[in-house]
Amino acid sequence: MHIVIMGCGRVGSALAQTLEQQGHTVAVIDRDPTAFRRLGSGFGGRRVTGVGFDQDTLREAGIEEAGAFAAVSSGDNSNIIAARVAREMFGIENVAARIYDPRRAEVYQRLGIPTVATVRWTADQMLRRLLPSGAEPLWRDPTGGVQLAEVHASTAWVGQRISRLQEETGVRVAFLTRLGEAVLPSSQTVLQEGDLVHVMMRTDAVEKVEASFAEGPEEESGH
Repeated sequence: MHIVIMGCGRVGSALAQTLEQQGHTVAVIDRDPTAFRRLGSGFGGRRVTGVGFDQDTLREAGIEEAGAFAAVSSGDNSNIIAARVAREMFGIENVAARIYDPRRAEVYQRLGIPTVATVRWTADQMLRRLLPSGAEPLWRDPTGGVQLAEVHASTAWVGQRISRLQEETGVRVAFLTRLGEAVLPSSQTVLQEGDLVHVMMRTDAVEKVEASFAEGPEEESGH
């Protein structure tokens, strides 16, 4: 996948290097050309000097071929504008914006842009937003039969109750991460845009669970 990153600070440069090591192609945008020194001489991706919400700059960075966009500059406004341009003008589905002010993060989340509050989050969580896929195991019991994992849920599950998610996928939702905070849900809790879902499930059911989370809820009879 080609991924465009706006901002070549500590998080942006770490993201770029990690993504490149994973085999992705990367372009990094920063208005300060000296910032690219953080990438090191071994970085093989594109370095684009400019403003990350400028459409010509984004095109130069390969946004039209990109599968994901991360806005991790030092400015909240620049990050959210760039994220919206990537999502709305270029149709990029996997977009994440870093926000310094967690009180504003919820507002941006409602715009459909997953936000990452810097105080509580690291490059690892940014990666999970940019490359959402399958289940990420976090813990296994000694027998290996049961595991706690973060599973990527399709946006088709947004607005559905946790009880329905559990019933149709056969998992137990242990907790959600919502706007950088851990939430212990009840069966009546409704899944929101941007929620990260952490579940307990049987290890031999991982593929089935991943498929159910990716496909969304079953159609109800009578519709």
